[in-house]
Amino acid sequence: MPHGSGIYVRSLLEALRRSPPPGHELWALEDQGAGPELWWEQVTLPRLLRARRAGLLHAPDSFLPLRRNCPAVLTVHDLAFEAMPEDMPGKTGWKYRTLVPRCARSAQAVICPSRFTADDVVERCGVPPDRVRVISEAPALRRGSDPAPPGRYLLSAGDLRPKKNLPLLIAAYRRLRHDGLEHRLVVTGADQGIGGQLRRLAGDEPVELPGFVSDDRLDALIRGAEAVVVPSVYEGFGLIALEAMARGRPVILARAGALPEVGGEAAAYFDATDVDALAQAIRRVVEDEDERRRLGQAGVARAAEFTWEKTAQATVAVYEEVLG
Repeated sequence: MPHGSGIYVRSLLEALRRSPPPGHELWALEDQGAGPELWWEQVTLPRLLRARRAGLLHAPDSFLPLRRNCPAVLTVHDLAFEAMPEDMPGKTGWKYRTLVPRCARSAQAVICPSRFTADDVVERCGVPPDRVRVISEAPALRRGSDPAPPGRYLLSAGDLRPKKNLPLLIAAYRRLRHDGLEHRLVVTGADQGIGGQLRRLAGDEPVELPGFVSDDRLDALIRGAEAVVVPSVYEGFGLIALEAMARGRPVILARAGALPEVGGEAAAYFDATDVDALAQAIRRVVEDEDERRRLGQAGVARAAEFTWEKTAQATVAVYEEVLG
């Protein structure tokens, strides 16, 4: 499964193709070709737009040409690279911190997946509030037929990176194991530099770090989890929480970033800095069958409020607004 922004691009494009913008031709540039990414964004893309006489550009992942011949809509998923520079080090972090604020100020409209991200864009990038639109994402992970893993386990899914706050989860899990918890802990996601630290913190406890997993494998892991835990200190949306709720799995979320916007009343919450609060939240959910059932049912209803059709319709409305 692609990462968050890749899921957004793929799912939005599929929804737009099912219901094309009335009166407009949809032209999707899906391959940037050879050459440096920055050159393509700032030099090649403007040339393509001029040659095609494009009326509007939608840049779905943070970057757009600063000089162009048409108005532009920009989607900014989050500003973790500003809030937590250690989460995106090196040249990639430099590019994001240097260009994204300029691109956001250059756009005629900025789409954000949550009010949290919208407020962040206004504050950190200096974008006027009347140019920012909040349009939620939606569940996108296909339902598979792979069997769920056997046994009782907790699941956390997402890249292994600082903003995911995984050391706190492992510390809480170790305390629960000391108190008799029998569950395994499965933490999926590509290692972005903290995998070794997590293995050391886990010690001899049954913590599984399978790395990046396929769509079918992730779907099966979610379906079989007794609870899905998202301990992040910063999230621009929180798609994995929505995927878990759509499958009727209880979710335990940090009260941080956009996670409360996604979970609403259908999740259990904890303070993202408090290991005891996280341990207590997990204990309540795994020990109380009625609470698991309540959260599961509430999650299904909550997830049903988010669809890519709604996202596409709201996005087309932004196009129309910018085009006048």
